[in-house]
Amino acid sequence: MFWRLIPLLTTTGKLQMAIDEWLLQQHLRGNIPPTLRFYIWQPVAISLGYHQKSYPEYWQNLTRQGTPIDIVRRPTGGRAVLHQGDLTYSVISSGFSGSPIESYRAICEFLIWGWRSLGIDLAYGSTGRGYIKNPNCFGTSTGADLVLPDGRKFIGSAQLRKKGAILQHGSMMLEPDIEFFRYVFNSEVFSGVSDIFTSFLSTNDMGESLINKIIEVLIIAASECFKIQLITEPLSDKEWLEIHNFANTNLC
Repeated sequence: MFWRLIPLLTTTGKLQMAIDEWLLQQHLRGNIPPTLRFYIWQPVAISLGYHQKSYPEYWQNLTRQGTPIDIVRRPTGGRAVLHQGDLTYSVISSGFSGSPIESYRAICEFLIWGWRSLGIDLAYGSTGRGYIKNPNCFGTSTGADLVLPDGRKFIGSAQLRKKGAILQHGSMMLEPDIEFFRYVFNSEVFSGVSDIFTSFLSTNDMGESLINKIIEVLIIAASECFKIQLITEPLSDKEWLEIHNFANTNLC
């Protein structure tokens, strides 16, 4: 089976969400194959879950290093995520049968395989529905999330299902600004994986080179886990135009 691989994209939260939702629509129409991509939010943004009705008023005026923080609504559920120092993955596909939690875990397997090859063992979270009362996605972990051996949440995922197709995307917390996270959520957040990534940090800075290494490993894991061949295909000019039109028409 062939899947499309879209190279790493760094752009605004609004466009990133438009790309994911547009890709799901195109897959439903049979215009594109299953797709895997990785991306970074720039500028820093807070994404709200589709059904998240409220958030602190002071978020409207947040800035970091003099740049306003975007507030974007995801097409998927879950709680607020601060996208700073993270890497986001996105899978758009069909054929993952079973309950939502079963499809979450079927997709998350490639993350477990990939990070295990980097020396980091991940397991599924276990928090019940109490997470709904916590505005911070990384403040709790559910059965759809991946946690480190010491219980710290590392990857938070959310999902949208339509007519047998799935959009699942999730944030991998690599190197967050601890003080800024504490200010935004008025709570603690763990320090990412930089403190346990010693084998790679000895020769790499936590930056573009390491992110590319992580993506490379996760691409291999996805190929093996899903038994697929990934074909690299950047978004075309025509697709970018459609995505911009979609964002302007459908997203606030």
